[in-house]
Amino acid sequence: MRQRRLGNTTIGAIGLGGMPMSIEGRPDEAQAIATIHAALDAGVTHLDTADSYHLHAGEVGHNERLLAKAVASYGGDTSSVLIATKGGHLRPGDGSWTQDGRPEYLVEAGRASAERLGGPIELYYYHRPDPAVPYADSVGALAQLLDEGVIVRAGISNASIAQIDIARGILGDALVAVQNQFSPAYLTTRDTLDHCARLGIAFLPWSPLGGISRAGEVGSRHAAFAEVATAHGVSPQQVVLAWLLSLDECVIPIPGASKPSSIVDSAAAADLQLTDDEVARLGAA
Repeated sequence: MRQRRLGNTTIGAIGLGGMPMSIEGRPDEAQAIATIHAALDAGVTHLDTADSYHLHAGEVGHNERLLAKAVASYGGDTSSVLIATKGGHLRPGDGSWTQDGRPEYLVEAGRASAERLGGPIELYYYHRPDPAVPYADSVGALAQLLDEGVIVRAGISNASIAQIDIARGILGDALVAVQNQFSPAYLTTRDTLDHCARLGIAFLPWSPLGGISRAGEVGSRHAAFAEVATAHGVSPQQVVLAWLLSLDECVIPIPGASKPSSIVDSAAAADLQLTDDEVARLGAA
């Protein structure tokens, strides 16, 4: 698998988003763990989660615990596996999402996530801006977690260019990643991708295939991707991920998966070479 840089660490160019394994429609634990093991078998070394990836109110951290259990039970070498998690976005358990960006909350959330994951967090994101809290105050909580050794690297998610610059001013080189929604169906955040490229910060598109409910429709919704997929004898989903990788060396897609076959197919995109003409054609489409 092609490699990418995340701060001073090298990881596989395709990561695994854990959310589908813990929210509505989630598989049983055996299938979820088999999916994570299949990802590791395929060379995926970056696993993405959040304390809010759960279904019921009483199971905060469900996905964190699941990933930790899967990595611990994997029979191969896991020394290069990097688990990233996030705090500040909450699920009360009624299907809604809320924010809490208070520094004191984020510090406690980070400590709790580290306990669930079994040690210092390799990468911890402020998940989503809270309009009730000054952004710099929330990011300051990440600086405190870095100072305490609770986290090793910091990131921000769902961030604007202005917020990236605020975070970089506070965290300096410890800010290694920005995770924003980006896909052929959602190009609004291209400006943040380009800004990360200029700064040398990793850009991780979430929902790179258009979201859990629409990932299977990539071919029917985007004809050019389906046509290129047919030419290569691969899935349209692989072509989308390969196209994202072609945009810049800073891009590390994190498609979600809830069954082994999905992540195995996605991981293969790291080795799919698109021609310059194909990249231009897909970009125009």
